[in-house]
Amino acid sequence: MTLQLDQASTTQLREWETTLAQEYQQFKASGLNLDLTRGKPSAEQLNLSDAINTILGDDLSNESNTDLRNYGGLDGIPECKRLFADVLGVANDEILIGGNSSLTLMYFAVLFAQNQGFGALGASWASEGKTTKFLAPVPGYDRHFSVCEHLGIELIPVAMTDDGPDMDAVEQLLKADSSIKGIWCVPRFSNPTGTVYSDHVVDRIAQLGKIAGSNFRVFWDNAYAVHSLSDDAPELASIMERCRTHGTEDSVYLFGSTSKITYAGAGVSFAGMSNANLKAFTQHLGMSQIGPDKINQLRHVRFLKDSEGLKAHMRAHATVLKPRFDIVLKHLREGLGETGMASWNEPQGGYFISFDTLPGLAKEVVKLAADAGVKLTPAGATFPYGNDPENKNIRIAPSVPSLDEIDRAMAVFVNCVKLASVRQRLS
Repeated sequence: MTLQLDQASTTQLREWETTLAQEYQQFKASGLNLDLTRGKPSAEQLNLSDAINTILGDDLSNESNTDLRNYGGLDGIPECKRLFADVLGVANDEILIGGNSSLTLMYFAVLFAQNQGFGALGASWASEGKTTKFLAPVPGYDRHFSVCEHLGIELIPVAMTDDGPDMDAVEQLLKADSSIKGIWCVPRFSNPTGTVYSDHVVDRIAQLGKIAGSNFRVFWDNAYAVHSLSDDAPELASIMERCRTHGTEDSVYLFGSTSKITYAGAGVSFAGMSNANLKAFTQHLGMSQIGPDKINQLRHVRFLKDSEGLKAHMRAHATVLKPRFDIVLKHLREGLGETGMASWNEPQGGYFISFDTLPGLAKEVVKLAADAGVKLTPAGATFPYGNDPENKNIRIAPSVPSLDEIDRAMAVFVNCVKLASVRQRLS
């Protein structure tokens, strides 16, 4: 049944509502318990890295003859720096290797900037005596928003386009308000839209340090830098290279991790910064820790080896992930294509599909799905303060369920979108 809302009469809408409601009740009666909420690796993906557990044996030697069992090495071991400096596109002396969570490094970076300052580069944001503000491209990553909310930093939404953040809006806001001190960016396969920032957008972001107030920082969370679903997925321009061109190296912090490469609970994180930023950051970080897990860093180097080894490993991830995305997109195209009820992205990498209902329906669709046994990320989660002003965006995360579970969950999801859309039109 093809439902084209704009062409349907009231009689047709009522007939469709009856049929869809009957189908929905059948889903509710089937006792489903399916979860499409969080973008984490499946067990099948985690199994790809099991060799990491035994790869060291009794050999804990590294190239600098550091005793990895002991304290120290706050910024990480040299061979791990080289491996992930290439991922971030920074020099080997511009990277710090941390524990398993890049979110921890990002939180500390915001905290230090807000309260401790930038060393020789300048005083803290808080010392200016104004409410600190951040730009938040939307829809975006809820964890980024939570960091700012927790630290009392005001979030200002800016729209995402197919090329990245709306740079006209970003630049206008920065020129008008010097209390805006940062912008969150997920530049390759953005969470949740799957956008890859265009070269032009990357170049404009690299120049924001010339436009913004003092000590502005781009928080460049390249979480999905190597997470393509095919070898021909679009590449991302180097933000640090562009910053060098414009003399703005101090205006950007880069982050990444192996959370979705090896073990999410036992990976390594990394942060790239100019030498001046890195000096200030490590001084502050040294107040909270003596050193990271250097043995785990060595495990990752031995397991992934080099950039070619990393690429080969990520191709194995893609063979697990792509069929899951394909099922979601098949249901959306066949069930909702040409109906006028929804729109969605078709990403070439990352972990999410961003789905838009008709305005005003996201919360209702999420509720209908939950009542039928399919859990979705809460509507509004992709906006600051959980407030999607149009109430239309839903983030779909297909990585964890089995192929059969995704197939069943998406049948329910499509039904819920249709049912909510028809009922809205009838009302």
